[in-house]
Amino acid sequence: MVTVLVVEDDKNLRKLMEVVLRQNGYNVLTATDGLQALEILDKQQVDLLISDIMMPNLDGYSLTEEIRKIKNNLPVLMVTAKETLEDKKKGFLVGTDDYMVKPIDMDEMLLRVAALLRRSRIANERRITIGEVELDYDALTVSRKDRVIQLPKKEFYLLFKLLSYPRQIFTRQQLMDEIWGMDADTDERTVDVHIRRLREKFADYKEFRIVTVRGLGYKAERMQ
Repeated sequence: MVTVLVVEDDKNLRKLMEVVLRQNGYNVLTATDGLQALEILDKQQVDLLISDIMMPNLDGYSLTEEIRKIKNNLPVLMVTAKETLEDKKKGFLVGTDDYMVKPIDMDEMLLRVAALLRRSRIANERRITIGEVELDYDALTVSRKDRVIQLPKKEFYLLFKLLSYPRQIFTRQQLMDEIWGMDADTDERTVDVHIRRLREKFADYKEFRIVTVRGLGYKAERMQ
């Protein structure tokens, strides 16, 4: 079961988030500030962190910074009462993965949690092998025999995502949310452009193909 740590000093909001997450199948741990959160992280396995910014003892920025110092790739969803560019900039600089603004929409929270967990899962797997083709997440390369192609980040992440879940259909919006982020200032046509580029680059590869599912989106098929 996936474990989510909720760090929030507002008792009512913390309890509401805990109940909603539990109802949707997550194991939930809670903390009232950053120091308590660090104590929990030191003792227990956590898959995702949801943290408020303004808290006593250790705020959300400092908590995230401490987590990143130990090279922890734990996905962090930060909750803020203010939606300013400076707030977001500071959060991303210390290592936040995504943002939500209060008052929290619980359905949106669940969507963002699911998206962050999927991205983390892809990142942790790091490598896919299909016949003689190997995708290396760290190097952003697709290798086949002596031929090595290094892809731009978004193209690689898109291909890696599709091949991680062969035959599973993803809508353009799902791919946008997971590869470009839910707040990306781009439209779904961006996905089509990247798919076209991938098809051109791997047209002669028989090991896999990217299929358009009319009216829905895309899927990848492994041929070996």
